[in-house]
Amino acid sequence: MSEPASDLETFRAETRAWLEANCPAEVREPMPSEADMIWGGRNAVFATPAHERWMRTMGERGWTAPEWPREYGGGGLSREQAKVLASELRRIKAQPALNSFGVWMLGPALLAFGTEEQKKRFLPEIVRGEIRWCQGYSEPGAGRDLAGIQTRAEDRGDHWIVNGQKVWTSYADKADWIFCLVRTDPEAPKHKGISFVLFDMTTPGVSTRPITLISGKSPFCETFFDDVRVEKANLVGELNRGWDVAKYLLAHERTMIGAMGEVMGGAALGRTAAKAVGLDEAGRLDDPMLRARIAELDVDGAAFRLALERTGDLAKAGRAHPALSSVLKYYGSELNKRRHELLMAAGGADALEWEGERSRDGAAARDWLRTKANSIEGGTSEIQLNIIAKHLLQLPGA
Repeated sequence: MSEPASDLETFRAETRAWLEANCPAEVREPMPSEADMIWGGRNAVFATPAHERWMRTMGERGWTAPEWPREYGGGGLSREQAKVLASELRRIKAQPALNSFGVWMLGPALLAFGTEEQKKRFLPEIVRGEIRWCQGYSEPGAGRDLAGIQTRAEDRGDHWIVNGQKVWTSYADKADWIFCLVRTDPEAPKHKGISFVLFDMTTPGVSTRPITLISGKSPFCETFFDDVRVEKANLVGELNRGWDVAKYLLAHERTMIGAMGEVMGGAALGRTAAKAVGLDEAGRLDDPMLRARIAELDVDGAAFRLALERTGDLAKAGRAHPALSSVLKYYGSELNKRRHELLMAAGGADALEWEGERSRDGAAARDWLRTKANSIEGGTSEIQLNIIAKHLLQLPGA
């Protein structure tokens, strides 16, 4: 049931006043690069003290996860109130207070499948940015066919001993904990016998090795488990039914990756282009073709934001088609790639700089190259298009 317009306007006024009083000026400007994103965690590194203050302030209010229940540290906002908050954050051009796999992926899975103890233990820490998570899904030989994982968890009574390897584990070398798929019944059919478990990355036997991409940098790692002890209290969902949790979380992951097309929308394309090509007598970019491409991206970005909101509304009402997450993942990935291609075009020759203080060690070029992975991670674009064709469009032969 929708809230009265008068109540929402009161909430908007209160939210606007609170943000004006609490959102630092340093986070009301375009994010220079992905390296300046706020991730939180035990060993968090912040671009400025203001970025840390922004995360702490929003986390204490529960507004890093505005629709989560207050009893688990969330904001307790209705869907309509969360939209108001999002619009007010866009109005002041605020950077995200927290980027978190815990908020985007694990949190929704814990709310749906976790025990009460797990919710009370982990969710408040996620909201406050005190714990950083990574995802242990893909393995060598089990990427596209995720159900073919071979990482084993051997039953030892009150705990398991885990052995195996994961690959493309984003930020594994910086994460505090991992949510991980392990095979607990090797005799069961492929999609069964899998369990979803949580464990600390400092547990003896866990090690990581970064994977360098063409950008010269990478969030990805290989992750190795050698006789890692995992407590059974950290099983999420039912034993041998982890595939149910995995599928639920994958939908959120794909939506999250797609949403990067909207999250990274703060990049000042116009400002970057103005430095490179200058302005005409009317104060517009002195390159009509580039100006038109930026305007087109802005329109497509606004449409995509509305699509995200509509999908969220459908999900809240229990009416979202499962394949919609593939639509958002595909289009958001393409949108983010277009944005960074435009940043390169707008930056001119300066955008090609690879090292040096002036370019922040080639941030524009490295971030542009990084976006090429958007169409691979979380399920390749080809796979997403197949899902859309078969399950949403129901095309013959798909």
